[in-house]
Amino acid sequence: MAKLDKKDLIILSHLQKNSKVSYSEIARLLNVSEGTVRTRINRMLKEGVFEFVIHTNPNKIGLDVQAIIGISTKLGKHEEIATELKTYSEVRFVGAFSGTHDIIIQAYFKNNEELMNFVNKKLANIDGIESEEVNVELKQYKDSFSYVP
Repeated sequence: MAKLDKKDLIILSHLQKNSKVSYSEIARLLNVSEGTVRTRINRMLKEGVFEFVIHTNPNKIGLDVQAIIGISTKLGKHEEIATELKTYSEVRFVGAFSGTHDIIIQAYFKNNEELMNFVNKKLANIDGIESEEVNVELKQYKDSFSYVP
């Protein structure tokens, strides 16, 4: 993968602010050709630097309960459990962590009943989970996918 330069980072910054900004507008702001912007964006897409996604507001589509769930696993079961957790539609994020929990997931539910069913039926049936800690979001202050200054 080619190293990102200042122009690449500026392009990313503009796309993060407004993903609908035109290549010609970015080119004008950078004082380069539209083809330069297109080439750089295509290269970054090909190299996996970023991807275009639709970030849906969970509350607007009826998912009113967000939970961060810390999971402790039996030794040797970590990968198997993470692989299974990835298949659940409720789960948005699965990550391995050091510290108190081996795996942390972020999941969304319509209501507390769905969350309880997820924990008591789905998680309870996964072999190798020793314990879990459920944290329900009470209020959100920031939700961002912007990593470019």
